[in-house]
Amino acid sequence: MSEATSSNPPRYIVVEGPIGVGKTSLARKLAMTFNYDMLLEQAQDNPFIARFYQSPRQYALQTQLFFLFQRAEQMRQLAQNDMFSPLRVSDFLLQKDRLFAELNLDQDEFALYDKVYQHLSLQAPTPDLVIYLQAPSDVLLQRIHQRGLEHERPISASYLDRLNEAYARFFHFYDEAPLLIVNATDIDPVHREADYAQLLNRALDIRSGRHYFNPRPLVG
Repeated sequence: MSEATSSNPPRYIVVEGPIGVGKTSLARKLAMTFNYDMLLEQAQDNPFIARFYQSPRQYALQTQLFFLFQRAEQMRQLAQNDMFSPLRVSDFLLQKDRLFAELNLDQDEFALYDKVYQHLSLQAPTPDLVIYLQAPSDVLLQRIHQRGLEHERPISASYLDRLNEAYARFFHFYDEAPLLIVNATDIDPVHREADYAQLLNRALDIRSGRHYFNPRPLVG
């Protein structure tokens, strides 16, 4: 571990961003760097997700409710195992579920979703650092196609446009934890060590407030 990574890193890091931006891969790499536990979104476990991408209007509510109950179970296990204090990296914020619900549900569906959400009274630990990865929709679409997951093939550029806008609105008002907003258009911190090093060094400088990082791709 480098000198930078040994100097009191954040104990709970969340990596967020739209589908295809690389949040889960970066979260895994951070967890390896710090030897942290991982808390993953596990979208692949949702039996409705493939059908949602094929027919969003028909399967939006089922998809969101499954994710909501999945989050409730994850938060229950955290509390039961007394795991709110250990070192951890996650690839989602709990509040992200409402972002997707507002994006994909109609008014009546969202009202039902909201009632269930309020009834569950979900509580999550506050991150010590949130890293929000951004990239244009065409870049996201290219990365989605490159990884070649069958259920993601129907994802459209228009859906990614709406998703990017929703994330931008959400993080415009987000102030619950220190926030690093990263332009991930031209970097590959998962496969290029130089890109990862500059992102890691910038992240470790964040202790409070909102910060922007527009890194340039490096060779190495």
